[in-house]
Amino acid sequence: MKELRLQAKADRRVRLGHNWIFSNEIDAQKSALGSFAPGELARVCDAARNPVGIAYVNPNALICARVLTRDVRATIDAAWFVARLKRALELRERVFDAPFYRLAYGESDGLPGFVVDRYGDVCVAQLNTAGALALREPFVTAMSEVLAPRGLLLRNAGSTRALEGVEALDHALGEVPDRIEILEGDMRIVAPLRAGQKTGYFFDQRDNRARVRRYVRPGARVLDVFSYVGAWAVSALHAGAAEVTCVDQSELALTCADENARAIGREIDGLVGDANEVLSGLHAERRKYDVVILDPPALIKRRKDAAAGERHYARLHEAALKLLREDGILVSASCSHHLAADRLTRIAFDAARGAGRRMQILERHGHAPDHPIHPAMPETEYLKALFLRA
Repeated sequence: MKELRLQAKADRRVRLGHNWIFSNEIDAQKSALGSFAPGELARVCDAARNPVGIAYVNPNALICARVLTRDVRATIDAAWFVARLKRALELRERVFDAPFYRLAYGESDGLPGFVVDRYGDVCVAQLNTAGALALREPFVTAMSEVLAPRGLLLRNAGSTRALEGVEALDHALGEVPDRIEILEGDMRIVAPLRAGQKTGYFFDQRDNRARVRRYVRPGARVLDVFSYVGAWAVSALHAGAAEVTCVDQSELALTCADENARAIGREIDGLVGDANEVLSGLHAERRKYDVVILDPPALIKRRKDAAAGERHYARLHEAALKLLREDGILVSASCSHHLAADRLTRIAFDAARGAGRRMQILERHGHAPDHPIHPAMPETEYLKALFLRA
């Protein structure tokens, strides 16, 4: 195993628990990044050649190395993955009654670059880095030993692919259905697995979807923006909502949302299109709602996009408030790591003030416990969900 030498003091953050090493932290004279193949394992040392851990390297990425273990004697093989996956599984089985959850959450579960969602006996894994792709074989072997899934779909995320410089991955092992049924509390949700977004479903909002029910009174009118397959909408219907409108750009997603509503004997009004345009049209029709849910995809993927992304969030809040009744509830969520919770709160408050509305913060939450936060890596804490009254 080749040595990856860090510059003086560059090991401090890593020794405190952070798993990422940046290209400008490498001593290029002692260990040229160009000498490493993408995904190659390396023994990381500080400037004095004291061992720091084992990492995989990608010389083509800004995050040029991700630490897998502090034990430089470790062997990164199927047995190593089995141990990490079993520890991750123990947490999920302690918390959840049914096998539907995020099984592995990257760095937070000691598996940098690996994300696994479990849908009963089918799993979807995102191998998001060159290192994860290089370790694909022992990872798949470990998954078979720990869970023996009927089907395993291997993918990678488009945004990370560009940063890592790796090819697209979409490979099914075993039986992977086009659609999957998910159990979330008392809800049964159908989602498109092969043609859906990312891993097919978003487990991170599960607790917040349950929380919204306390604010949905019987007979309420609810607007679910960026609804995807309508999990927020179905939760509102369970709470007694009389009418739910779902807005999404995907016709496939809204078809699933309608099917999920019909499964409990209800219907949704599905509107396909750009969120801002659809909300503007609803305002022109003088529609009003008791609860509005804004749960967009990440509108700020990179720090340099923050200003444009914040303007997008602001427009959405302004449009939502025009549709919200007096004393209505606005659920505002963001999965953009580069948008802090306080900043999202400020955007909502400024929109309310501009609309002549007074706003109250009722609750603030993050993601569910199957997305544990790594205390040394703020990057693993991304989801914000605000429950607001205007």
